[in-house]
Amino acid sequence: MPAAELSTSAAAAPNQAVDDWLRFGQVVPKRHARRAVTRNLIRRQARAAFEQHGRSLAAGDWFLRLKAPFSIAQFPSAASAALKTAVRAELERLFLAAGRS
Repeated sequence: MPAAELSTSAAAAPNQAVDDWLRFGQVVPKRHARRAVTRNLIRRQARAAFEQHGRSLAAGDWFLRLKAPFSIAQFPSAASAALKTAVRAELERLFLAAGRS
């Protein structure tokens, strides 16, 4: 394969510096959200919050990790409106705090 076709070649490198990128990653472990429906709800809410608040964040890589489970006693349904509201409120708080720093 010619060097010009390799993804790591200088010809394939973007013109934009890495420091100008704004990328988002997330981890929602199964031990904190047992049901796939719940994990997907959290991921969708996180992507939506990042799209909304991304302009206020500094350039670079941003990573979100669920560190504690949502209470099953408080949110028995896998994807209830109450869970969606609680997740969104927590994400709003986190992104606003990150935007200020």
